[in-house]
Amino acid sequence: MFKNHLKIALRVLFRNKVYSFINIAGLALGISAFLLILEYVSLERSVNQFHANLPNMYRLLNQNNKGETWAQVEPGWATKAKERLPEIKEYCRVADGVAQGIVKNESKNVSFREKKMGYAEGNFFSFFSFPLLKGSASELNKPDVIFMAESAAKKYFDKADPIGQTLTLYNQFGKKDYVVKGVFADMGDNSDIKLDLVLSLETLKNPANLNGNDWASIDNLDSQYIDTYFLLNQKTDYLALEGKLNTLRKELSKENDATNFRLQPFSEIHLASSFSDTYQHYGNVKYVFILSGIAFLILVIAWFNYINLSTANALKRANEVGVRKVIGATRSNLVLQFLGESMLVNLFAFVGAIFLVTLLQPFFNQTIQKDLSLTTLLSSSLWVIGLGLLVVGSIGSGVYTAFGLANFKLIETLKGKLHKSTKGIFLRKSLVVTQFSISIALIIVTIIVFSQLKHMQNQDLGMNIKQLLVIKGPEIGKDSTYKSRVSAFETDIAQQSFVTDYCTSGSVPSNWYNFTTVGFTSAKSKAGDEHKAYSFVIIGNNFLKTYQIPLKAGRNFTAKECEVDWNDNSKVLLNEKAIVQLGFKSATEAVNAKIKWDERYLEVIGVVKDYHHKSLQTAIDPMIFYPQNNSSYLTVKLSGENMTSKVATLENIFKSHFSGNPFEFFFMDDNFNKQYETESQYSTLFTTASVWAIFIACMGLFGLATFTVESRTKEIGIRKILGASVLSIVQLLSKDFLILVFIAIVIACPIAYYFMQQWLQDFASRITIEWWYFVVAGALALGIALLTVGYQAIKSALMNPVKSLRTE
Repeated sequence: MFKNHLKIALRVLFRNKVYSFINIAGLALGISAFLLILEYVSLERSVNQFHANLPNMYRLLNQNNKGETWAQVEPGWATKAKERLPEIKEYCRVADGVAQGIVKNESKNVSFREKKMGYAEGNFFSFFSFPLLKGSASELNKPDVIFMAESAAKKYFDKADPIGQTLTLYNQFGKKDYVVKGVFADMGDNSDIKLDLVLSLETLKNPANLNGNDWASIDNLDSQYIDTYFLLNQKTDYLALEGKLNTLRKELSKENDATNFRLQPFSEIHLASSFSDTYQHYGNVKYVFILSGIAFLILVIAWFNYINLSTANALKRANEVGVRKVIGATRSNLVLQFLGESMLVNLFAFVGAIFLVTLLQPFFNQTIQKDLSLTTLLSSSLWVIGLGLLVVGSIGSGVYTAFGLANFKLIETLKGKLHKSTKGIFLRKSLVVTQFSISIALIIVTIIVFSQLKHMQNQDLGMNIKQLLVIKGPEIGKDSTYKSRVSAFETDIAQQSFVTDYCTSGSVPSNWYNFTTVGFTSAKSKAGDEHKAYSFVIIGNNFLKTYQIPLKAGRNFTAKECEVDWNDNSKVLLNEKAIVQLGFKSATEAVNAKIKWDERYLEVIGVVKDYHHKSLQTAIDPMIFYPQNNSSYLTVKLSGENMTSKVATLENIFKSHFSGNPFEFFFMDDNFNKQYETESQYSTLFTTASVWAIFIACMGLFGLATFTVESRTKEIGIRKILGASVLSIVQLLSKDFLILVFIAIVIACPIAYYFMQQWLQDFASRITIEWWYFVVAGALALGIALLTVGYQAIKSALMNPVKSLRTE
């Protein structure tokens, strides 16, 4: 019986090649898109889930009175909390931002500036579940020890065994030698903690290793720079513990009583527990849900295609059903036969989908900048849900078609009355409307996401970042001659004909601030204002000029004021947001006013016009500009073109003054746009999904148009004999389909508008959704549909009427 059903199914597929191809190709495209997107969703859901201690791991957060949270806390709270609160079993602190610098293998004269580097607690490799390939985890409890990722070990030591070797680190804590005591597996995309080099936090316990940076003392309760993680005893009520932590905070740090502690389950630090979760996260749960929805909708379009074409084609098989019933076929026989055909189509489609996924995987990975494969999906529990959806959808669409065919009434099928049924026609029209509603909504989403991205990239930032080259300052060789070499370097830079301006600074736009702090008040301040945060930017006297940031009032720093030692300075600049937060009514009023920073008084000499130091995704922060000749960054304004040779010239000058330091640079506009990489990736994904969805929908439309033409061949022939023009026949055949697409536009537009309006709320600077977005999407859908249907319509209209009349 099975062999007979299989033989008939294969015969039917080969006899109807066009319909079979459209069905299989449409389903294969839908399933492949579903699998690719599910790979990404699987990765996002799997991040951080591999840690053995996960159920009892929590991250300590700070939260201000606005509800804003951040992960950096004062390092001393970990030890204080462990001493006073028995619910805390262990703690682990990780400080990555303060560790960054240049690492050098002196024996091979190889050096690199490292960003993925941090100081970590001695229990780091037992607290977290990062696989250790060489060495003992307990070695990290010792000072002056470094552990390396496998890739980093190859980078510095090639094929040699790194254990016992020495690396030299140059960073803000000065020059320090570290002995390699361990090698761990690279921390991949499934972890939010991504370090290539792990330094022992024990090193910073020695004040001599702080290089005068007393704020970095790991016992202090003043400087927020470290990430703290707690491992709680089982069955601990973490919300109750949160309350105890805040009681402890108020007891030991009364001046910060406007800031509270929050405990965040480590399992939720990547994706929020819900849309209303306001804690700091590394991922975006909204995008995960959106992509999951798109994957499912594309699959739905493919299934609808199959149902649509199968039910349309079923009318051609009505006589076959009638004859089978006459010769004794039961309803169950017919259901099994047609369900078998459906399963065969889905099986071919699944095989085709696996081939497409393999073919498209490199492009997809490049688009989202992740290393994904079907293994990613299979290693996640999400594959069970995905497979379940595929099986249920495949069986469901097959069962609907099979029962629809098997339920044809014997007399009606033999008389051919089914061709006049309106029930099937209504179903097919409904499915076409649904397919195109989804496709048009995706097109609208793509247009709005792309427009928002372009808005952020092209919006006036309040400064000019074109032709700005940023060179990262040296770390190696900060000896007694360092200041004179920096001065000589700047002199050589200024003498280049293609350099129109340059400046030094401690931070640059797009690369965050130097730090954020509280404690500022003015004569206009109110009670509690001392807890409001300000972002610090350390600049030289030429910073505003180089970036073309205008002053609202007052004056800029002088060169002499930038030479004053940190604690001796008495001058600052504020931005417009800062003067408002300090209670001043205007920029003019703020100039020459005194503001208090803890116990120090500073004079406001000027007000800087607000500019976007960070991306346009976030609002402009209150900013304080502090004068100092800080050589962390050198920004150079270049003229003309041929940037390659100019960069090479600057590199030679840099290396002549700072040998041993890697020459690292970036163009400011490129670096600024990197902040929108996530939106750019999703824009590409949405665009691809839209094209994919409408292509699948059009494949179905093409099949239906083919069926319509075939069923009306005789009518077309008669109309041509009676004088109908080609245009009138094309209009006749296309009109009904275009009406369906127009209905889909009416349905899709308000739905897309609502969801995109919600999405845009996440951006501080956002576009207004314009009416023409919907017109473009609708016109595009109508145009594609017209081309799809029009091809078959024109083909039939040009057919010889004699040949048409012979067709029955």
